Amino acid sequence: MSERRKRCPHNGDSLASRPDFVQRIYSPHSIAAIVMEISTQGVNGPDVLDGTGLDLAELDLHTTQVSYQQLDTVIRNAIHLSRDSAIALRAGLRMHVTRFGMYGYALLSSPSHREARAFSNRYIRVAGPLCDATSAYEQSTVVCTIEPRHWADTSDDAYRFAVEFALSAHLTTSRDLAGTSFGFSHVSLAYDKPEHAGLYDELFACPVLFGQRNNTYGYDLSSADGVVTLADPRSHAMAREMCEQVLAEVNRGGSAAAEIRRRLIERTGRYPNIEVIAEELAIHPRALRRRLEAEGTSYRDILADVRRRLAIEYLRKTDMTNEEIASRLGYSDAANFRHAFLRWTGKSPSDFRVSANTF
Repeated sequence: MSERRKRCPHNGDSLASRPDFVQRIYSPHSIAAIVMEISTQGVNGPDVLDGTGLDLAELDLHTTQVSYQQLDTVIRNAIHLSRDSAIALRAGLRMHVTRFGMYGYALLSSPSHREARAFSNRYIRVAGPLCDATSAYEQSTVVCTIEPRHWADTSDDAYRFAVEFALSAHLTTSRDLAGTSFGFSHVSLAYDKPEHAGLYDELFACPVLFGQRNNTYGYDLSSADGVVTLADPRSHAMAREMCEQVLAEVNRGGSAAAEIRRRLIERTGRYPNIEVIAEELAIHPRALRRRLEAEGTSYRDILADVRRRLAIEYLRKTDMTNEEIASRLGYSDAANFRHAFLRWTGKSPSDFRVSANTF
């Protein structure tokens, strides 16, 4: 077996403790594209998914949500199993704009190409991309800088995989928006020249430089300018609103507040104090308080928010009494719960339940 096909070491173990790496909130579209491409080599899909807990049928369900940890496993499986070192470039070509759900719909309905670029700059993370990407203007050229989300070592095959996948995916989606004549004017890459470098010339048909400081590509502004063909203000506004909601969830994912919130939701009854949570997170309570302060919140505020959200769910979706809910939320009696709920919503639990069930 060649060196390329050996399973390479990676930092997955250290990443596994990070909420933004393990949270399952993304569409499996990238995983599906990788599985589809490698299947053309005769590799079985289940082998590519080994270690992810996913099966092939789940990749076609709109309800399936995956994490970067699962994506990392698929990438490394693909590198190990593929007989084609250019697997990432070929898989990325499958990423048409319609694969990206509401994010793609928002791009398609953008009023202009300039606004589509601005939208992508802000919301690309809702798509669960392998790389972050930011577009900027240099006179008559648009330059996009791409950087792998969770792979930092340029010598790691997974780093190159992420960049190659992003490059070809960006080319495909740009052609979906601007037409098949769209192309890059240059490509610069931070990793060394791979054995399949010839395919870069074939796919991108422009100068390609390896061993550079950053990963960038450029294109002439005139090739993607003016009104988007399928522009629709109402559709774009709707899609943008949904992307904003997902972005808020994504942004919470890597925070200490998000991890505390998750741990509290998993508990019922008596909630621990911040010292207990800090011990679980292997961080000093004082340091945890500082992190929460930097995120604009506190343990007390997080606990109140968790209690409020759970109380609303219980009142809307169960027949639990106020006493039972109070016990579930860690209050000593129903009166304390009632006072807290009134403070949160301006209504008593009983009044809220009546209004929630009135159509």
